[in-house]
Amino acid sequence: MRPAELIIVRHGETVWNTERRFQGHEDSPLTAKGIAQAEALARRLARQAFGALYSSDLGRARKTAEIIAAQTGHAVVPEPRLRERGLGVFQGLTSDEIRTGYPQAYERYRSREPDFVVPGGESLRQQIARNISCLEDLATKHPGETIVVVTHGGVLNVVFRHTLSIPLDAPRRFEFVNGSLNVFAFAQGCWTLRTWGDTAHLIP
Repeated sequence: MRPAELIIVRHGETVWNTERRFQGHEDSPLTAKGIAQAEALARRLARQAFGALYSSDLGRARKTAEIIAAQTGHAVVPEPRLRERGLGVFQGLTSDEIRTGYPQAYERYRSREPDFVVPGGESLRQQIARNISCLEDLATKHPGETIVVVTHGGVLNVVFRHTLSIPLDAPRRFEFVNGSLNVFAFAQGCWTLRTWGDTAHLIP
């Protein structure tokens, strides 16, 4: 049997994305551009056969998934473990505001310490354990099938690192664009990257 294939997409652009505010488990609405990105994803995925549509339960991902579902006819299955990293006291703030209000915590966050827990939030290692266990559960539930997962940039970050064995504290030299399409395969405990950062559907 072929591996499970996971089409993992990042939600459309949000207001806080444009304001460069940390979102974490808090939320902000999709912008007009973000809605257009979700609609472009929907048109593309409507041409793709897949068995199930999962989404982070946060509003920005749910809205993106609902726009996709309107085109594909799938039910949106919310999954809290697909949430972005919990960023506690940083949520809703810009980098400058965090640097001013929480200078020591911000420096530790910026240093990418895998076990540093943001006050009121979680560590990178806690996040990756949550995200990867969820995705592996979904892949195991759908062996040999293709599924779509709507989630967040931080989740794509840790899945990419996990698949390619990139240390959590290594500098990030890759992008994850709002509305991008990324394809991974999973079978017998092994992850494989098939497509990264596909935005062909977003080209005007």
